Amino acid sequence: MDRLGYTAMTAASRTMSSLTVRANNLANVNTPGFRADLEQAQAVTVEGYGYDSRHLARVKNNGVNLAPGALMATGRDLDVAIQGRGLFTVEGDGGAERYTRNGALQVDAELRLTLNGRAVMGEGGPIVLPEYDSLHIGRDGTVSVIPRGDFVTAEVDRIRVVDVDAADLTKDASGLLARIDGQPAEDMEAPVLVSGYLEASNVSAIDQLVATMSLNRLFETQVKMMKAAEDLSEAGNRMIRGS
Repeated sequence: MDRLGYTAMTAASRTMSSLTVRANNLANVNTPGFRADLEQAQAVTVEGYGYDSRHLARVKNNGVNLAPGALMATGRDLDVAIQGRGLFTVEGDGGAERYTRNGALQVDAELRLTLNGRAVMGEGGPIVLPEYDSLHIGRDGTVSVIPRGDFVTAEVDRIRVVDVDAADLTKDASGLLARIDGQPAEDMEAPVLVSGYLEASNVSAIDQLVATMSLNRLFETQVKMMKAAEDLSEAGNRMIRGS
């Protein structure tokens, strides 16, 4: 009975963690560039005498699904999407690199190219623009402007796009991607960017809803198993007492 109750308890805990991941995915189904979280866990043997048959489901850092999302036309010059592999590089807390597929860029008061207030990194560091009349982002990520009062196009920098395998990535507290080992990522040789588009979230609402329903039913079953283990334990105690 003890084994049954322990198995049901650890399974229910794991199911609750899975439901949290699915709920977060559903909440970001309309967030541009959002990459769906993947639930991950491993079986760990419980230490201690007499617990050889007990195993605990320990939740690991959630993996990331890097499957591309659909492109949405916006017509905005500062909206840019990546076709195929690749991640934009932005400046994280403490100067660390962070990565994203969200390309809704903005220009702040200091003429820095930013994403949600974070500096967008170019090949020469954070991209800072001169005062300009018009701006263009090329398919290779080159940022060009026509300086204010001029008629000649000038190249400012090239948006840094990196290539990282999903297995090497995790999400930080802000939802941005980071390398697990903390090392800088390698630059992508020939990224393809599309200006005037944003990439949609790669979350499938239907898949997440179906998975959530299945997990809810599984949780109910696990709760019933815990109740059954409790009933069996009480019945065994009554037999021992002879009542």
